[in-house]
Amino acid sequence: MPHDPRHVMPDELRGLPYAPELEIAIEAALDAGRIQLDRLGRLERIVHKSAKDVVTESDHASEEAILSLIRAAFPSDHVLAEESGHSSAAGGAPQDGSAAAGTVDPNHRIWIVDPLDGTVNYANALPFYCVSIALAVGGRPVVGVVLDPSRGDLYLAHAGAGAFRDGQRVRDPAKPRLEDVVCHLSLPRRGYVQREAALVRSIRVARNFGSAALALSYTAEGRFDAYIQHGGLSLWDIAAAGLIAEEGGMRVTDVAGGPWFALSMASRSIGIVAASPAHHGRFLDLIR
Repeated sequence: MPHDPRHVMPDELRGLPYAPELEIAIEAALDAGRIQLDRLGRLERIVHKSAKDVVTESDHASEEAILSLIRAAFPSDHVLAEESGHSSAAGGAPQDGSAAAGTVDPNHRIWIVDPLDGTVNYANALPFYCVSIALAVGGRPVVGVVLDPSRGDLYLAHAGAGAFRDGQRVRDPAKPRLEDVVCHLSLPRRGYVQREAALVRSIRVARNFGSAALALSYTAEGRFDAYIQHGGLSLWDIAAAGLIAEEGGMRVTDVAGGPWFALSMASRSIGIVAASPAHHGRFLDLIR
C-alpha cells in the first residue's frame, strides 16, 4: 500500500509490553494489503475450499508475507494461520496439543492470522475484506491489527490500552435505545427464523457484509452497534477483531454469554455476540 501517515502505532502505545509485536503486526498487515490491492480484479487462480468458500493466490501470498516477518522477528513463537495451519513455531513442526487441550502456559505465545478475511468478496472485487493479525499470550489476545486495504483503515488494539483507527483512539458511542441499533447479524437458517425476526424487529436494521473480522472491528467505533454470529467462525476470524471490539467498549462473549476466546475452540464452531453493555444481555435473550 502507498505510505499513509495514519498507518503508524500511536505514540501512547509505545513502551507498552507488546509494542514491538504490535509494530510487526502493523508492518505485516500493510505488506499483505499491498499484495491484495495489486492483484485485485486480476486474479489468475481461484480454488474452491468447500461448496461456498474459496481461496485465491492473494490469500497464500499475503499469508507468506505476514509469516515471513513474524518468523524473522519472533522465530520461537507459535502460529495459527488460516491457510497453512497450526505449528509449534513460526516455521516449525506440528504442535503437541497442550494449548488446544486448555492447559496454556502463561508464557505461551501464538500468532493468529487470517491473511484475507472476506475472500469471496475479494474474488468478486467487492471492497469489503481485510487482513487480521493477533498475538495471544497465555491463551488471551494481547495485540490485534485489522487492515481494510480498500479504504486504508487500520484498526488496532493493545490489551488494556484501548482501540484505535488510523492512529486515533475510538470507542463505541453506545446508543441508548435498542431501536436505533445497526447490527451485523448472521444466524442459522434452521431453527432461528422466529428468533431472527424478533431480533430484527427490535433494532433499526441488520446487515451481513461477508467479513467477520472487519465487521467486528467496526463495533469499536459504532459503525456497527452490535455484531452477532451464531457459529461458523474460527479463531483467526475473531482473535484480533474481538480484542479491538472489547478495547472499544463492547461487551464480547460467546452466544451463551461465556468467554469469547479460547485456544481450544474448534474451527468453524465459534459464535460471538459483541454489543454495548447496556444491550448485550437483551441480545443474548433474543437469540437463545
